[in-house]
Amino acid sequence: LYHSVEEYEDTWIDDSQSKVDSLLRLGTINFSFVRLGCPKRLYKSFVDTDAKHNVEGLLDKCHSFPQSEQISLPRPPLPFLDIPLVPRPLLPLPREATIAEFSTTIPSPFVMVATRRSLYDSYLSKHGGSSNAYTETEYTCYHFEVKREFLNGALRRFSQFFISPLVKMEAMEREVLQSDACRLQQLQCHTSAHNHPLNRFFWGNKKSLVDAMEKGINLREQILKLYKDYYHGGLMKLVIIGGESLDVLESWVVELFGAVKKGPQANPVFTVESPIWKSGKVYKLEAVKDVHILDLLWTLPCLHQEYLKKPEDYLAHLLGHEGRGSLHSFLKTRGWATSLSAGVGDEGIYRSSIAYVFIVSIHLTDSGVEKIFDIIGFVYQYLKLLRQDSPQEWIFNELQNIGNMDFRFAEEQPQDDYAAELAENMHFYPPEHVIYGEYVYKTWDEQLLKQVLGFFVPENMRVDVVSKSFLKSEDFQYEPWFGSRYIEEDIPQNLMELWRNPPEIDASLHLPSKNEFIPSDFSIRTSDACVDDFANSTSPICIVDEALIKFWYKPDSTFKVPRASTYFRISMKGGYADLKSCVLSELFIHLLKDELNEITYQASVAKLETSVSYVGDMLELKVYGFNEKLPLLLSKFFSVSKSFIPTDDKFKVIKEDRKRALKNANMKPLSHATYLRLQVLCESFYDVDEKLHCLNDLFLDDLVAFIPELLSQLYVEGLCHGNLSKEEAISISNIFKMNFPVKPLPIELRHAELVICFPTDANLVRDASVKNKSDTNSVVELYFQIEQDFGMESMKLKALIDLFDEIVEEPFFNQLRTKEQLGYVVQCSPRVTYRVFGFCFCIQSSEYNPVYLQGRIDNFLNGLEVLLDGLDGDSFENYKNGLMAKLLEKDPSLTYESNRLWNQIVEKRYIFDMSEKEAEELRNISKHDVVEWYKTYLKPPSPKCRRLLIRVWGCNTDLKDAEALDQSVQVITDPVAFKKQSNSKDTLQSGEK
Repeated sequence: LYHSVEEYEDTWIDDSQSKVDSLLRLGTINFSFVRLGCPKRLYKSFVDTDAKHNVEGLLDKCHSFPQSEQISLPRPPLPFLDIPLVPRPLLPLPREATIAEFSTTIPSPFVMVATRRSLYDSYLSKHGGSSNAYTETEYTCYHFEVKREFLNGALRRFSQFFISPLVKMEAMEREVLQSDACRLQQLQCHTSAHNHPLNRFFWGNKKSLVDAMEKGINLREQILKLYKDYYHGGLMKLVIIGGESLDVLESWVVELFGAVKKGPQANPVFTVESPIWKSGKVYKLEAVKDVHILDLLWTLPCLHQEYLKKPEDYLAHLLGHEGRGSLHSFLKTRGWATSLSAGVGDEGIYRSSIAYVFIVSIHLTDSGVEKIFDIIGFVYQYLKLLRQDSPQEWIFNELQNIGNMDFRFAEEQPQDDYAAELAENMHFYPPEHVIYGEYVYKTWDEQLLKQVLGFFVPENMRVDVVSKSFLKSEDFQYEPWFGSRYIEEDIPQNLMELWRNPPEIDASLHLPSKNEFIPSDFSIRTSDACVDDFANSTSPICIVDEALIKFWYKPDSTFKVPRASTYFRISMKGGYADLKSCVLSELFIHLLKDELNEITYQASVAKLETSVSYVGDMLELKVYGFNEKLPLLLSKFFSVSKSFIPTDDKFKVIKEDRKRALKNANMKPLSHATYLRLQVLCESFYDVDEKLHCLNDLFLDDLVAFIPELLSQLYVEGLCHGNLSKEEAISISNIFKMNFPVKPLPIELRHAELVICFPTDANLVRDASVKNKSDTNSVVELYFQIEQDFGMESMKLKALIDLFDEIVEEPFFNQLRTKEQLGYVVQCSPRVTYRVFGFCFCIQSSEYNPVYLQGRIDNFLNGLEVLLDGLDGDSFENYKNGLMAKLLEKDPSLTYESNRLWNQIVEKRYIFDMSEKEAEELRNISKHDVVEWYKTYLKPPSPKCRRLLIRVWGCNTDLKDAEALDQSVQVITDPVAFKKQSNSKDTLQSGEK
C-alpha cells in the first residue's frame, strides 16, 4: 500500500509530467516531498480504493510537519482541516452553520455555555483554535484549526457533522434571524435571463427564508435533501495539515471519516445554452457611496480545462495593464478614470462550470462619467489592437517565467489559508496539479487566444454603471430583494456598429514594453550570512545610526528564498503640524503614488511589490518581493520623488478623488464607530468634514509652495531584511541619502501622537447617527482604557489582556450572537492605540437599538466574574497553553517576519522577541491574576475602570432614546472641547512616533 520514500532535496514541481509522475501515483497511498520555498513540505496524496477503509472518493491531502532535525523543520504549526462540498449549481444555500449545528453522536445539551454546536466551538477555543465556513455557488467550505495535540479530538467532533447531522428546526429559525443581506451583484442576477441559473436571489435574508416557511416549504426537509444528494464522499475533498506522521493522519481519516456515505466521484455537469443577459443594454444603478464605476462584462465559455494555457489571464494582463500605452494610462491621462482592473471575477457567479464572466471595471472621475460611451469606444480600440497585432508569445513567456518563479520560491502561507486553497484546488485540478495549477503557464496556444478574443464583441457585452448621478431620473425600476433603484436603457445601434469595428486606433494605445523587473538571479546569500556576524541573530541589528537615517538589518537564515523586504518611514517637516499641512501632505503622497504608478505596476507584475502610505507626518514606503531588482526599483522611486512637481491636470483629478474618499468615509457603521473612538482618544485627530472643507479651498499653487518646505528636513528609520548582504543593505540606505541630501529633522520637530488619559472611573458616551441614512445597522462599541504600554515593564499586563481575550471571546459570541441573536457581528478583542492598551466589546445589529445592545453587553460583563471563577484548573491551563502555542508559532514567511520586526521598530519598542517574552510571563499567570485584572479594569466601581461607549444609531432607531442616561455618564458632544479638558499620555518614551 505504501510507496517508498525518496526525498527530492532541491526539487520543485514544474510542468514536467515525468517529474510529477515520479512524485504522485494514483490508486495507491504514496509519499512525496515537495519544496515550496522553505521549509520543505511533506505531502501524502492518495485515493484509497481498498473497500475495507470505506472512504471512497475522499481524495485526501495529508501534510505532515514532523519535528526532525534531519530536515531542519521549525516546530509544527497549528493543524488545520478544510472540506469544500459541492451542492447544486448556483443553488441559494442556507448558511453553513445549519449543517454543522448538530450531530447525533455529540450529547446535547452540554454543560455551562457550550450547548449543541457550542461544545465544538468551545473545544476549539480552549485549545487555541477556531472554526469558520463559507459558501460559494458550487461548493461550501468548512474549516477549523486547533493546537496540534488536540487535532484528533476536534476531528472526532467535526466528522460527525457530515455523518449524522440533526438539522433541528431551532437551528433553522435562528439561521433566519442572523443572516443579513449582501447586495453585491444582485442586480446582475435579477436582470439575467429568466431561465438562467443566475436568475435568483443568491444571498438569502430573513425575508427569503420566512417567506418560504410561510408558503409551507419545509426548510429542514430541503436541507436534508441537499445533504443526502451532495454530502457524500464522492464530492468531498479533505485536507489535513498536522504535526503527526502521515501514517497517523491517514489512520485518523480512515477511522473518523470512514462512515461518510459513498457516492459517485464525478462532479455534476451542467450545460446552459441561453445567454446570461440581454444584448445592447446598459444598466445604471443608484450608488450608496459617492462613486462612479463603469463595468463591462463579456460572457466566455468555462475555461477551467484550459488552465495550462490560461487565455483569460493573458487577456487580463493586457487589458488590466497600468504601464505606458495601456488603457489605464490612457484614460487617466485624459482625466476620465482613476483606476482600472480586468479579469474573470473570483466570485462563483463569474467563475463557474457554466461560464466565465470577464470584467473590465473602471472607476471614473466626474468628467469620465459624462464620457461613458467614449470610454467604451477606446476599450474596443484596444481590443482591435490585440487582434491586429495577434497574440504575442513573448508576453506569454513573461507570464510563464513569473508563474514558475512565484511557485518555485513561494512563501509559506498561514496554514488555514493553505488548507482552504488546496481543498478548493482539488475540485478544479487533476491530482498532479493541485499544488501547481494556479501558477502554471505550460502551453502557448495562439488559436485559442484568438477564439477567446472573439467573445469580446458588443453583442456579448453587458454594461453596468454605478453612480449617484442618476437621482433626477423618473424612470427607475426596483430590484425586488434589496430595493435597489436602477435604470435599463438601450445602447444606440450606431454605437454598437462602431464598436464592432473601430475605424482607427489611437496612437497612444500600444502593447506594454518588456518587463525590466523580472529577476534572473535566484541565488541565496547563504555563504555570505554564514561568515557574517548576523548569521545566528534572531533580531535585526542597527547598521546605520546617523542624524538623518537609522537603518536596521537582518539577513534571512530561515526561509532561504531569493526575497527581501525593505521598509522606510520618512518623517517630513511640518507634515502634521496643522489641518492644512495634513491635507496638503496627503495630496502630495497621493499625487506621488500616481506619478510612480507606471513604474511600481511593472515591478508588481514581476512580484516586487510597493506600498506607499501616509502615517502622521511620515511617508511609509514598503518594497518587498524578489530581491535582485529591489535596488533598481528603489533608485527609480527616490529619483522621481526628489524632483516631483505635480501638474494642474493631475492635481484636479487627485483632489476630486480625495474629496470623494472623504465623503465616503465612515459609510459603514463599524468603521464609523472605530473612527468616533479614535477621535476621542487621539489628541491630534483631524475631522474628515474639516479636512473636506479645507481641501475645497486648496489649489495647485498651495501644494507647489508647500512641497519644498515639507522635504527640506527629513528623518528616516528603515529596515532591510531577507536575501541581502550587509553591504547590499548599506548600499540601499545610501540610495536614499544620495537622492535626499537634506538637513536631518531633529527629534523635537517630529510628530509624536498623544493619547488622552481618561479620568478616574470615567463613564463616557458618544452618540452619532449612521452616515448612510438608509442603513438599518446600529453599532455599540464599549472600550475600556487600561494602561500605557511601557514595553518590558508591561509584559505581564499584555499577557493578562491576551489571556482574558482567549477565555472570553467564545462565551461572548455564543451568548450574544448564537443564543440571543443580537446581530451578525459580535466580537471582542484587545486594542493598542499608540502604545496604550485597551479592550473592546462590539455588536452590530439591524434588529435592536444601541441602548438595548449596551444593556446586553453590560449584562454579560456583570456575569464574567462567575464565569471566570467557575473555570476549573484544567480548562484554565488549556486556555493558557492554547495562547502560548499561538505566541510561539513560528513566522510562516519572510514577509510575515519582516512585518513583525517592523512593527517593533515603528512602535519604538525594539523588543524583537516580544511573543517569546510574553509566553514566559504567561507561564506564571494564575486564574486569580485574571480575575483581579477583570475587577481592576472592567468592573465598576473600580477607579481604573474607565469606559468609553460609542453608539452608532441605525436609520430605524430613534436617537432621542440616547437621552435617558445615568447621572454618572458623561456625554461627549464636542470631542475637541473634551480633549482640551483632559490629560494626555505621551505614548512614546522617546517622544517620537
